[in-house]
Amino acid sequence: MERLRDLRFSALSSALVLAVSLTALSWIGFSVSAQGAEDSLSNRDEGARAGHPTEVAEPMYEYFEVMAGCDYAYTGDCVSARAGPGFEYKILDRLRKGVVLKIGDTVSDGARLWYKIAFDEPIRYPERVARNQYVAAENVRHFYDYGVLVREDSGASTTKHIVVDRSEQKLYAFDGDQLFIEASISTGINLTPTPRGTFVVYKKTPTRYMQGPLPGISEKYYDLPGVPWNLYFTNEGGVIHGAYWHESFGMRWSNGCVNLPLSEARALYEWADVGTPVLVKD
Repeated sequence: MERLRDLRFSALSSALVLAVSLTALSWIGFSVSAQGAEDSLSNRDEGARAGHPTEVAEPMYEYFEVMAGCDYAYTGDCVSARAGPGFEYKILDRLRKGVVLKIGDTVSDGARLWYKIAFDEPIRYPERVARNQYVAAENVRHFYDYGVLVREDSGASTTKHIVVDRSEQKLYAFDGDQLFIEASISTGINLTPTPRGTFVVYKKTPTRYMQGPLPGISEKYYDLPGVPWNLYFTNEGGVIHGAYWHESFGMRWSNGCVNLPLSEARALYEWADVGTPVLVKD
């Protein structure tokens, strides 16, 4: 009887030891898991502080910029837009230096990559545009951009501002009192003047297909794919943008927009926020 009691006590002790051990292991596992989660959060925060975001808040799109094509007068070697992804396809257009276009797809011909141009914006005269156009990737600069950004609020949102002086044919961009850029420009000719007044950049996009005539405004014919670095400041189409088709900066030249040299246009586009005030004066 006494021996049976000893055996029962021994079994009970073993069960208690096992329960304690399992509890301890469970606690250790929880501690390791909690520490791992804490370390993960810490690493994520440190990554964010170091400039390495863990997720992209907004979608970005692919574009290319012609960096070494022919000049405004088609002097030099233009970048060819072809009817298919290969040099055997017909040339549809000759792209000048400064053209920026959206990439719709990337394909290979077995030897090199080709970008298919995406024309997904409203086009005034679509019959002029061949929809299947390809450019050899080796001839252009690939980059990402947020695409069309539109201002949604009505309040001031930046300390930056832009001044367009029609008399001087100059543009000045400031952040507070600090001058960011000064550039010679071309504003509208007398028939289609750039409007005076106080405006705001309500939309920006890295590329825009611009065409004329403009019914009721101008009978001038033009066809300009990939107009780069656009900052819209009037609902009637007043835009600050780069111009790859002329070099007449410092004098009136445009159909109402504010034309900038290519390098200054890109710098201004990357600097300016949607919501930046614009003053156009004489």
